[in-house]
Amino acid sequence: MAGSKGVVSCQSLCSKILHSTFPQHFSFCFAYGSGVFRQSGSDITKNMIDMIFTVEDPVAWHKENISRNPHHYSSLCWLGHNVVARVQNWAAKVYFNTLVPIKEEGVTIKYGVVSRSALVTDLLDWSDLYLAGRLHKPVEVIRKTSNSELRTALQLNLHSAVHTALLMLPESFSECELYTTISTLSYAGDFRMIFGEDKEKVQKIVEPQMEAFRELYYPVIKTLSNFLEMSKESGLCSQDTSPESCIHHLYQLPRAPQRAMVRLWNRDSGLRQDTEDALRAIAYDPDCGLSLLECIKNIVWPSSIRQSLKGILTAGIVKSFQYGGKKIVKMIKS
Repeated sequence: MAGSKGVVSCQSLCSKILHSTFPQHFSFCFAYGSGVFRQSGSDITKNMIDMIFTVEDPVAWHKENISRNPHHYSSLCWLGHNVVARVQNWAAKVYFNTLVPIKEEGVTIKYGVVSRSALVTDLLDWSDLYLAGRLHKPVEVIRKTSNSELRTALQLNLHSAVHTALLMLPESFSECELYTTISTLSYAGDFRMIFGEDKEKVQKIVEPQMEAFRELYYPVIKTLSNFLEMSKESGLCSQDTSPESCIHHLYQLPRAPQRAMVRLWNRDSGLRQDTEDALRAIAYDPDCGLSLLECIKNIVWPSSIRQSLKGILTAGIVKSFQYGGKKIVKMIKS
């Protein structure tokens, strides 16, 4: 890396920004995106750094942050920190401030604030598949969490991603296809992929970061040796696609897609089966993976729309047009 990001590592840079700029009472922080990890065809030194703060008390955090950094916020902050915290709880329950210049470091950042309870819920249930989806991909952890519930939820989110991907993949596939399928989950149904995002975004994320994906998912893959074989030398994978294996993966799905699968099956079959019976029946359906993808899309689509509409309010009209314009330029170039 060159410029300010080249002088120190991204983790060191983000840590410096955190300590010099923001309130310190947060329990977990990570950075992600093209300003942190190299993506094909993108100059990392020119990209905005994206960060997420996990806080215990959003009201208290926003109160102090508005006092310290009022220029980070849109005019919404004039209504007070309580209103800001209530708006945070809409849609995917993340409050973003974007295009924030950190002049001392010569970088621009976008940061989101989420409560720990909301993050844990999304990681475990995939209720919005918003931050859970971002955490399917490599991130730079700036501050590790000491909370056991959050640590467990972070690991289970990775396990859920692999179970979901295996239900969508054929008997034989490549390691790259596995990580691409996982990375696609949170973009499936995202209306921004229709207009506003780089059409080759997933490929540009996965290909330059294969080693980071391996480090993230090998511990999970090891636990699935009865269902999945992966050759580290060739990168070729094979899985057991029998109904018994499908049943196992279906049982391990997060609550939101699992319930959606049961509703879809009961609707299409005209039956009213309970969760266990419906999942067993679904395991014998050759289109199980396609049905699951449809259910994932139905989670992501409304979540992405509501969060983007909220972004207009939290960023303000000017920044929204600036941010959206940059996205559209990337989309056109792709």
